[in-house]
Amino acid sequence: RHCMEDVRPEFAREVRPGDLVVAGRNFGVGSSREQAPQALGALGVAAVIAQSFAGLFYRNAVNLGLPVLVCKDIDALADGRRATFDLDAATLTLEDGSVVALEPIPAFLRELINAGGLIPHLEKALAR
Repeated sequence: RHCMEDVRPEFAREVRPGDLVVAGRNFGVGSSREQAPQALGALGVAAVIAQSFAGLFYRNAVNLGLPVLVCKDIDALADGRRATFDLDAATLTLEDGSVVALEPIPAFLRELINAGGLIPHLEKALAR
């Protein structure tokens, strides 16, 4: 219930499953623990799209299966707009049909995300 309250006090109350979080540069800086991306995932956030990410936050998010996508042109992404993202194509399609390019995520990291995170990915690999 306290997720993001320093920058947006109503965030935890208003976010809905499937929502995308759009942010500026260095999102997640100061967060060295997995609880930050875990809280976003627990609230149902489908992905975080930002101009850049703090390294530890980025890797913790991937390890937990939360898609984190870099978008240099976030000006097109206004608050409250509807959009869908395609992790494999590295695109974001806005409600008006326009497509915003995202930086592609390497295939091995997409595998982790699609598996639900590092632990589920390892469990599947070890089961084989």
